[in-house]
Amino acid sequence: MRPQFFAAINQICDEKNIPYEKVLETVKAALATAYRKDFGSKEEEVEIILNETGEFATVLLVKEVVEDVENPNIEISLAEAKKMKGDVQVGDEIKIDVTPMEYGRIAAQAAKQVILQRLQEAERDSLYDMFKNRENEILSAQVMRVEGGSVHISVEKHNVVLGPRDQISGEKYYTGKRIKVYLDKVVNTNKGPQLSISRTHPNLVVRLLEMEIPEVAEGDVKVKSIARDPGFRSKVAVWADEEKIDPVGACIGQKGVRIQSVMDELGGERVDIIEWSKDPKEFIATALQPAKIAEVIIVNDGTDIRVRKRAAVFVEEEERPMAIGKKGQNVRLASDLTGFELDLYNLEQLPAFKEKLSELIKTDRRIGDEDLEDIPDGASDADEVIEAAASSLQASDGDWGSLSKAVVTKLEKAGYKNLADLNGMELPALEAIEGIGKASAKKIAKELL
Repeated sequence: MRPQFFAAINQICDEKNIPYEKVLETVKAALATAYRKDFGSKEEEVEIILNETGEFATVLLVKEVVEDVENPNIEISLAEAKKMKGDVQVGDEIKIDVTPMEYGRIAAQAAKQVILQRLQEAERDSLYDMFKNRENEILSAQVMRVEGGSVHISVEKHNVVLGPRDQISGEKYYTGKRIKVYLDKVVNTNKGPQLSISRTHPNLVVRLLEMEIPEVAEGDVKVKSIARDPGFRSKVAVWADEEKIDPVGACIGQKGVRIQSVMDELGGERVDIIEWSKDPKEFIATALQPAKIAEVIIVNDGTDIRVRKRAAVFVEEEERPMAIGKKGQNVRLASDLTGFELDLYNLEQLPAFKEKLSELIKTDRRIGDEDLEDIPDGASDADEVIEAAASSLQASDGDWGSLSKAVVTKLEKAGYKNLADLNGMELPALEAIEGIGKASAKKIAKELL
């Protein structure tokens, strides 16, 4: 051993973030394995002592002192032991210096292979221990290189791959660029720990808010839900239990300084902060900002788990494009944020919609997709409509597949008892059935396939 060897160990520790003692034990274990392979046996207990100067390694063979030797590889007789150490007793351990003059080329090569293998294992263990308890946190990283669609980054001296799905759309990555990534989870695999990191995960926005906004970090302002279209726009619903705290203002900051820092870290992604409300109608209306919402009717509030949470949103004609947003982005994010499937209608359709709901509630029928389409004009208003309009219904006795109760009722009224009665009917014939429109006819035709 040379002093340079210990310097190399220190370098490995620094580069791989592995404790010095762990590397030293790995080296000793490798040297012991090399000794057993070239000079001893697998059963022998070998102890390696490295000289503090790094110039020499001592190999000690450890044996138990016994009266009668049964296994000479691990035992030594009391008589033989007393020749080496006068005060030894049965049950003691005795260490015998068996250091070869030189390990030789084969032993050195074996030691090298074992050292490399053990160092890889130690690095994997260190990586797992280091990051496992840091799941759901933000990590600082630096881009090392870009290959094809993957970005290789350095996270605290460990190389990790940022895959295409976890990259922000349109963001430019180049060598040396510093970014923040979200650590979703750490999984131990046959190839070692795998870090699942992301720049697109919604929680990245939440963690950035915690970093930039003390009220969020301390829990005074709570993030209730988040919807994200990475690289383009996010909507974040926030709430404060104390009335004196303005949750939206706290997140935006004076002149928008706080939220701007978050958006800069996300490559310019727009982040809308809205106030959460326990009233779903109010929450939905706020989530669809900047569009002005005339009225929201809760079609199903989620009490019946078999039916999706759904709401009908009514807007003036000029507000409709803003409510929908570019390529449907605004309404899609609002839907994700609130947990409701949102159907947009012009305000002129509101009276007819209410009348339709009144009719469905009186007949205790479940509202299906076809009931929300092609609402006729000129129907009378019904102010007393119950807004939670989706009632839980019993299935029909006939075999109607997955058709809604509303469609089944119309078909049974027309004299059909089950799907078999409709076999062979084309789409025009189905549309001709009283009460069945184009949308319902298509659903029936699909069931007949």
